Amino acid sequence: MLENIFKLKDNNTTVRTELFAGLITFLTMSYILVVNPNILGEAGMDRAAVFTATVLGSIIATLFMAFFTNLPVAQAPGMGLNNFFAFTVVLTMGYTWQFALTAVFIEGIIFILLTFFNVRELIVKSIPRVLKEAIPVGVGLFITLVGLKSAGVVVANDATLVSLGDMANPHVWIALAGVVITGALLALNVNGAILIGIVAATIGGIFAGVVHFPEGNWVSLPPSLSPTFAQFEWDKVLSFDMALVVFTFLFVNLFDTVGTLIGVVSKAGLTDSEGNFPQIKKALFADALGTTIGSVLGTSPITAYVESSSGVAAGGRTGLTSVSTAFMFVLALFFAPLFLIVPASATSPALIVVGLFMISAVAKINFEDITESLPAFITLIFMPFTYSIAQGIVFGILTYFFVKILSGRYKDVSTVIYVLAVLFIIKLGLDAAHIWEKM
Repeated sequence: MLENIFKLKDNNTTVRTELFAGLITFLTMSYILVVNPNILGEAGMDRAAVFTATVLGSIIATLFMAFFTNLPVAQAPGMGLNNFFAFTVVLTMGYTWQFALTAVFIEGIIFILLTFFNVRELIVKSIPRVLKEAIPVGVGLFITLVGLKSAGVVVANDATLVSLGDMANPHVWIALAGVVITGALLALNVNGAILIGIVAATIGGIFAGVVHFPEGNWVSLPPSLSPTFAQFEWDKVLSFDMALVVFTFLFVNLFDTVGTLIGVVSKAGLTDSEGNFPQIKKALFADALGTTIGSVLGTSPITAYVESSSGVAAGGRTGLTSVSTAFMFVLALFFAPLFLIVPASATSPALIVVGLFMISAVAKINFEDITESLPAFITLIFMPFTYSIAQGIVFGILTYFFVKILSGRYKDVSTVIYVLAVLFIIKLGLDAAHIWEKM
């Protein structure tokens, strides 16, 4: 039955490999179980209800991805989008969290319509090939930075922006040891090397005193959804601010999803020579449906997770990997304390190693042609340096557009890129105007 649904033999994988891959994906993204309720709680939402909404939204959206697309891509509330929800819309603009949830719901409906009429698919297919080659590299650098940051290996610095973390911090040593152990296991071709590395790092964390076992029950019923379920606010739906918030959610969510899908699917070897893959429309539908249902449950926009790359690196190739991840989220509803004892420093080595795997795509970039290499370079460096996959794609496309036009190679620029460039310039102009208003 599983073979008929997920085409395991066609994808040169096994049930065991897919299940392990899904577990690894879950472990590397399970931080969202803690982070999302805390961030949305700052906006005044009930943290316990947001926890349940986060888990249920992730389960439903990931299962959509599994059965609609047969891709090893998990979904959950997006980091960055939840920050915009809480700290910009609610705490800065002064709107209620119900207003923000309404914006997310409207965004999801618009996404469904854009996907139905092939607008999002057209955008993905129109992204220049060289940028599709750069996106996995940028995603690799981005998730490496995420891993280093979550373990405290890299920290913020007022003078230099970033610097080496506190070497007296046991989390730093746990992460570095995890990288070495995982690397050695991979060199020895040990099956499940990434998972073993996570377990080994967690055991090290126990001895280092940074793994804290729960004092209460390990098993409990999930909190009620009622404080957040379908809590929409329609009286300001036609306001300019609502339009601005919806547009921002659309903008960031679209290009975060596009970048993640291209990065993860290309790493799985499922794209063609142009960087496209046949399931793109279904994948975008799964994303749009996830966001819409997530807003009803009571959480910020749901998107494809870049941490899915860790499962792909462990051999995940089909939607069965996503089913496995969704099952882990189901267990997390009742066994959250068990999963949450794994520290970020134990999962960060998986992200760092996957970052290594993904930057190999840099060899495909044509560095002899500056009109190709410069946009690619801007794309891949902007992702980690702006801490945003979406911004990497935006500035990469803008660089491609202007360099091609100004060098007289306007025939290389498609109509869709012209339209996107105009929209990006308008978006950046609105952002700049908003900044000036604050000054």
